[in-house]
Amino acid sequence: MKLALGMGYWSAGPPDGAEEQLAAAEDLGFDSMWTAEAYGSDALTPLAWWGASTERIGLGTAICQISARTPAAMAMAAMSLDHLSGGRFRLGLGASGPQVVEGWYGQAYPKPLARTREYVEIIRRIWARDIPVEYLGEHYQMPFKGGADLGKPLKSTVHPLRSDIPIYLGAEGPKNVAMTAEIADGWLPLFFAPKDNQFYADALDTGFAREGAVRTADDFDVAAVVSIVPGDDIEKAADRVRPMLALYAGGMGAKEANFHLNVFARMGYEDACVKIQNLYLAGDKKAAIAAVPTSMVEDVALIGPPEKIRDDLAKWDESVVNTLVVSGPPKLLEMMAGVVA
Repeated sequence: MKLALGMGYWSAGPPDGAEEQLAAAEDLGFDSMWTAEAYGSDALTPLAWWGASTERIGLGTAICQISARTPAAMAMAAMSLDHLSGGRFRLGLGASGPQVVEGWYGQAYPKPLARTREYVEIIRRIWARDIPVEYLGEHYQMPFKGGADLGKPLKSTVHPLRSDIPIYLGAEGPKNVAMTAEIADGWLPLFFAPKDNQFYADALDTGFAREGAVRTADDFDVAAVVSIVPGDDIEKAADRVRPMLALYAGGMGAKEANFHLNVFARMGYEDACVKIQNLYLAGDKKAAIAAVPTSMVEDVALIGPPEKIRDDLAKWDESVVNTLVVSGPPKLLEMMAGVVA
């Protein structure tokens, strides 16, 4: 099991202590660090700024939203960061959800899997840099059709340091997870539960078995975000995680299209999630948070005394996950390094 540092996306502003956390993670031998974006801070700028102070640790985006940038713009940023980091960049991508895509980026959301497939294919063609890029897909056209009709196929002026920069996809549903195993180098699950490991293993195997799959199960990275809250009082530790779960299960996405809620429903918490969502959307966030069962927290997080965290970690170690993405101060990172070791 490898460890990675999750820096997330910002709330009202830059987080405190980020530089200290990253320095500790690199000193402790963490495999990588990951930044994110929602509809505020972007993933690339903090990654470049903080990553400039590092020498070894991998630098990844978890995730860059595909609606935020054209495939060419994303490919350019990836090549630039890979050069500047000496070949340490990892490109994590995701489709996000309809509220953000249509409400923030002003683009259509339907057919996210097809759009993601085209997006990744174009990026790989740009990185290959063997011929000028021409692509006529349902969602992307290069050159664009129907404009000034003056566009021509182009090839990047920059020679990529690596033409095989690793691509990770954020995915939650079984079809998306299968496609991830087919076309990507890694998977970035959110709210992974070891008890559902077989469900996800089957979805991944479906993708690995497809003709032209990029990787096999043996060289595919599954980097899962997991909240770590040590403490003797399990309920108090769970209280630290409940607000985030209530937000994602109850307040993220539209009422009829909350993909995070679907993840928890598959775990057996559909009734609880309906209650959480109704309370959250009605404006009673305090009650929504209180409605998050402790067992739901324990299924997706590592909480409690260090010995319990160590015992619970065994379930993760036996799953498809091989990288744990954790967040916290240097003391917590040091504890996790010791537990995993």
